[in-house]
This record gives sequence, C-alpha cells and structure tokens, in this order.
Amino acid sequence: MTEFGVRGDHRGEPVSLPLMSLREVVMFPRSIVPLFVGREASIKAIESAIADHGKEILLVAQREPEMEKPGQSDLFEVGTVSKVLQLLRLPDGTIKVLFEGMHRARWTPESPRTFDDDQDFPKAFVSPMDESDFAGAEAEALIRACHEALDEYSKINKKLAQETLLAIMSITFPGKLADAIMPHLKVDYRKKQEVLELTDPIVRLEKVYELLQGEIAITSMEKRIKSRVKNQMERNQKEYYLNEQIKAINKEMGRDDDPQEELNEIEATLKAKDMPAEARDKALRELKKLRAMPASSAEYTVIRNYVDWIIELPWNKLRETAIDIEKARGILDADHFGLEKPKERILEYLAVQKLATKLKGPILCLVGPPGVGKTSLAKSIARATNREFVRLSLGGVRDEAEIRGHRRTYVGALPGKIIQSLKRVEFNNPLFCLDEIDKMSTDFRGDPSAALLEVLDPEQNNAFNDHYLDLDYDLSQVFFITTANSLHSIPLPLQDRMEIIRLPGYLETEKRRIGREFLLPKQVEQHGIRLDNVHLSDNALLDIIRHYTREAGVRNFEREIASICRKVAMKIVESDDLDKVVTVTRQSLGNLLGVKKHRHGEREAQPQVGVTTGLAWTELGGELLMVETAIMPGGGKVAITGKLGEVMTESAKAALSYVRSRSGTFGLKPDFHKEVDIHVHVPEGATPKDGPSAGITLCTSMVSALLSIPVRNDVAMTGEITLRGRVLPIGGLREKLLAAHRGHISTVLIPKDNEKDLKEVPDDILKGLTIIPVEHVDEVLPIALMAEHDKIYCNGDTCVAFTQSLRVESIKNLENGEAHTTPQ
Repeated sequence: MTEFGVRGDHRGEPVSLPLMSLREVVMFPRSIVPLFVGREASIKAIESAIADHGKEILLVAQREPEMEKPGQSDLFEVGTVSKVLQLLRLPDGTIKVLFEGMHRARWTPESPRTFDDDQDFPKAFVSPMDESDFAGAEAEALIRACHEALDEYSKINKKLAQETLLAIMSITFPGKLADAIMPHLKVDYRKKQEVLELTDPIVRLEKVYELLQGEIAITSMEKRIKSRVKNQMERNQKEYYLNEQIKAINKEMGRDDDPQEELNEIEATLKAKDMPAEARDKALRELKKLRAMPASSAEYTVIRNYVDWIIELPWNKLRETAIDIEKARGILDADHFGLEKPKERILEYLAVQKLATKLKGPILCLVGPPGVGKTSLAKSIARATNREFVRLSLGGVRDEAEIRGHRRTYVGALPGKIIQSLKRVEFNNPLFCLDEIDKMSTDFRGDPSAALLEVLDPEQNNAFNDHYLDLDYDLSQVFFITTANSLHSIPLPLQDRMEIIRLPGYLETEKRRIGREFLLPKQVEQHGIRLDNVHLSDNALLDIIRHYTREAGVRNFEREIASICRKVAMKIVESDDLDKVVTVTRQSLGNLLGVKKHRHGEREAQPQVGVTTGLAWTELGGELLMVETAIMPGGGKVAITGKLGEVMTESAKAALSYVRSRSGTFGLKPDFHKEVDIHVHVPEGATPKDGPSAGITLCTSMVSALLSIPVRNDVAMTGEITLRGRVLPIGGLREKLLAAHRGHISTVLIPKDNEKDLKEVPDDILKGLTIIPVEHVDEVLPIALMAEHDKIYCNGDTCVAFTQSLRVESIKNLENGEAHTTPQ
C-alpha cells in the first residue's frame, strides 16, 4: 500500500485537498508530467496546495475538454493525488508546473457549494484507493510480454528516451509497470482514464498491453505512411528541381514553352475529354513515352502529333439534331425541283429516326448524270437534319491509304480522309458526302473501294480501324451519302452496302421551270442586277436548253443564263440606266450566246435503207443513236466501226448470226455472207459507245440493208437480242424515252419485260409517244421496216409480209387468205 501523504495521520480518513481539472490529460501515479496552467481557478488551487497542503493537489480529468468551468458531474470520479515539484510563472500570466503523481484516489466535494462561481477554486475530500501489487507466474508472463512489446514500441517511437525505457524495463510489478507505461502511449484520454480506474494490477496491465499493441500497429502504419510521403516529397522536390533546371536550359536556348508543362496540360485534357477508355489509355501510354524522351528527337514529334490527333477527334461529341418533317420537306422543296423519290426516301429516314431512339446511319447512293443536283441535294439534307456537312471527293483516288490512313512507321503519316474530315468538322454525327464514288481506281498501292467496304457497312463501321490511329473509331452515327454518275464502275460488294437512289435527267419542261424559278433569280442576284432588268421568254429558255446545252442536268444551262446576265449587266452599264429592261427572245439568242452549239439527236428526215434509230443511255442522259449498215460486193468481210465497246461489238456479231440463221426465211441464199462485205457503223466515231441495249437496232439495220427495205424514220427501238431473236430487257428507260420525245419520234419499241417500268415514267414524256412492247425480233421487223417491193418470209406457221401499202402483222394459214392488217 502506497503511503497516502505527509498529512494523512489516519490512512482511512478522507483528506481535504485543492482540486484542479485537466483537459485531455490523465495523471498517473509515479509519473512526472509538466503542465501549462492558465485558468484562474487552477492557478489558485496550485497556490493553495503549495501554501496550505504541503504541495499536494488532486488532479482530475474533465469528461468534456471544451468546458471552461466544469461541475462535479463533468469530472471523472477517480483522479490522482499529485505533488507540485516546480512552478514557473510566465510573462503572459500562465504558469508552468511540474507535477509528480503520488497515488490514485476517489473524491467527493468538500461542500455543496464547492463548484459555485463565488468560490476561488474547488476543494474535495480525497479517499485513497486500495492498491495491492504482487508477482506471480501469470504476472511474470504478462510483464515479459509487455517488456517485449515496449521494446518493439521504442524502436518505432523515437520519442521514448533510452533512460526512460531502461527505467520502465526494470519494474517487476504489474501495477507499477502499467502506471509507468501509460503516460508514454498516445491513446485517447478516455482510455487512459479507464486504465486509471482499474485497481486489479493484472487486469490493468492486460489493458495496457492491449493498448500498447494497438499503438505499435498504428505507429508502424504511421511510420510507413510518413516514409511513403517523405519519398514522394523527395521525388516531387527532385522533379521540381529538375524542372526548374529544364526551364533555365530552355530559357538559355531561347525556348519560351516548357515541354513538361505542355505534357501536363495534354494529360489533363485527355483525362477530361469524353472518349473511349481504350483511346484514352493508349494516348496516356504514348504520353508517358514523351516524358522519357528529349523534345528534340524525331520520334518525339511523331508521338506528339499522334496524341494531338487523339485529343482533337470528336469521339463522342454529337451535334443535337432537330427533326421537323415539315421543315425538312420545305427545305428540300425550296432547294430542288422534282426529285420526288430521293426526297421521299430522306423524309422516311427522318420520320424513323424521330421515332427510334437510335438508328444506324443509312448509306444512300445518289446515281445520276452530272448536274442533276446530287451534291446540292446532300447539302439540303444536311440542313434539313441540322447536321454539319462534310464533302470528300473520291475522283481519281487510287491509294487505299487515302481512306484507311498510313501507318505511323512512315514519314509524314496521316490518318485517312474520313478521320481528317471528322476532326475538321468537330462533331461525330455529320452528313458525310462521298462524291464521285464511281471515279475511284486501283493500282499497286491498293484498292480504295475495298477500304470503303468497312466504312459504308452499317454493321461494321461502328469499329472502323484507321491504320494511323490503330484504334476502333465509331462511324455508326455518321449519315453517309455517296454520289455517282453510273453504277457499272462501282464494285458489286460496294453497291451491296448502299441503297441506290437514281436521279434521272430533267425533262425540258422541268429544266425550263428550274431555269425560271431557281437559276435566273440566283444569277440575277450574283450579277448585281434586278429581276425586272431582264425578260427571258419561255421559247428562249427552251432554245437554250435544246441548242446551247447538251446535258441531263442544269449545270451548263446555268452557265448560259449567267452569260445572258453578263450581257444584260453590260448594257445597263453602257446605257447608265439602272431601270433598263432587256428582252431576250428566241430570235435574239444568237446575238447574246453566239451560234447554236449543239444539235440534239433528231430523227432522219426520210426513211433510209440500213439506217435505224436506236436509243442509248449516257451519263448525260438519253440520246438517239443512229446505226448504219452498208452492203458491198466482196468476200464475206464484216467491219464494225464507231468506237464500240466489247458489249456492243458482241451484240453486232450476235445480230449477224441471227440474220444468217434466218437467211432462208428472209429469202437470202444460205451463203449470202460469202458474196458481200457487211459494214456496220455507228456515227460520231470519236465518242465511246457500249451497253447491252443495241441488239434489235443492229439487227434491224442489217435486215434493212440486206433486203433493201427502208427503216421508218419515226420509229426508235432499244433492247438486246439473243441468237434465237428473243428481246432482252434494258435499263435507263426513262432517259431513253426522253431522248425519243425530244427527237420527235412517234413510236418506240421496248422489251416486253420493261413494260412494268413505264409506271415510273412521267406523263410529260409518254405524251405523244406510242410505246410498243416486243418479245421477239419477228415483232420488231414488221413495225420498223417499210416495204418497197412485195416480200414475204415465214417462220413455221407464222408469216410476215411487207407490202408497199400494207403491214400484215400476223398471217396464219396463208393459203386460206386469212389476215389482220393495219394501214401503213
């Protein structure tokens, strides 16, 4: 039992002592602790202890440290009787006191008014707590464990002095050891108070051991954290120092920008940009390489350009598309006259896109002659869908890298035109017009049309891989529109990925209206004159269309109107009269535009032997195609001229074989071809001609020449034939009928299989034309040939007769004289 105090004559009797409350501090017996005291009541309590109580004072911890004047209930019931060893007064009025803990004790207030405000300091009756300290096997084991833990704790907590450690290690009683260890642990004051209130030395030491182990774990972790932070700080300081050196070097070398600062900005931009994780990770890896290499190296520039490309691409940046069907219809109608089918398809797409949350971008291919408005229609669609418009001309492209890009191993490598255009437009859902897709070609550098297969496939283009980026880029939000003049030069796999929409040539009536309502106002505004300065008659517009242009579209038509506007502007300036009106008529066109430039295909003035009018489709629209055949004495030579392509050359050979196989029917000798030379010619030999639609024209021309029967000049025909004389279907019917209408043809022979296509031909074209579908050459010849001499040829039970006045279309049972005739 520890001695109670110098004034305790009776050990069991309470002793009155001054009481001082402590904030977040717990005093333990046999410990010496310095404390700074500033509260007036506490200072007076210390002074009273020194003067009246033999320097003894009761130190009790507060439950809540924030309280300035705690009451009885605000203090713990157990405190430590301590002795004032030393007191030092400081200039600011506070004192520094050195206390030595004597023993733990319970206390009660000296009087109910102990904690009143009018009391200088509180006093308490102090009752000592029984403390028995003993040694035993269990105590010995616990003491050894505490010694080991304390030794370990001292290694990681350098604040525990070696002398203090040795003094504590020499204690062999559990209670004393617990009281000696506790002041050196950085645990919460409440836990220390719990230990102070424990009277059983074994239980007290076990609690101290538990707290000691916890402190070892926390201190170890704290040490690791401090070490890591220290290393990081050292690394940051090192980097800062080196960066400052780099700045100084850059400044000496005349460089204004610090490459590392730029790289830090790039890294921040990459982390903030909305892009796929794969692209961001790859860019960050490349950025890491940049940090490790000098800015002067060649590879630095290559990698920097690559990272810049990744940053500047609009990966997930979409422009908001406002879909208003009526507004879109108004825009399309205002910008383009006609073209009803393409407009209808676009409006259907917009309607579906408005209802569907996500629709894969369609791939439309607008096919038509030059000048019909394919590219301008794509621009109007962009306006109608509120998309950015991007145009890429593929004419003459023969390098696959133009589409897929070059690999970064090449000097000056760049992404393909698709990725470049998306970077320029800054949105990932523009309307992308791939112009002149039929003008691509191939060479040793690859096939660009094969590279487009992935771009124009809605099922694949969500992961388009550009060689330069080497990343998957999503093109599924892009609205692709391609344009072409013809389909025959586009590979079939590429055609399969596109929805073909044909834009046929304009009729003369449509051109005249386009010229009046669209082209003339546009050119008048561009030339600085007013619409009332020029009066252009309908006949003048028609003459411009027929004799000064030769096209399916209106591009040259617009140029001629522009030429007239220039002449009008000249006359206004010369007359110095801004209100001058210039009237342009059919008669005055020659003075303004010069002599007529074109003569459209027109029918022959008179029926001719061996001269047949065919119908051809060209990129400029439909044309009349004259086929001439001449028969000369000779030895069986056959000449085919007029710069015909392989298909038309084969058609001519097939037609000749058909005529030879029917020589008996036509009244010709079986070996007639050995006695004559046959020359088939298609005029305008400098113009290439090809296509599978001239078979019946060539055959009719040969039969006319061999039989010396003229061909009707008001009949035109189109269709391919077989060796048996069957007429096969053709394409471009609308354009061909337009050419017949323009060339004043009255009767047109078409294949029977094309009769269904007449529904898509406007009534303006069909007006004035007699369309006769035919299935066999036997149906063609009676209509096309005009007999000068009586001739009859038969095929089985069907005979066809040609007379000067009658055309007998079908005669059955000729002996009976039964026949159905129509006037010639």
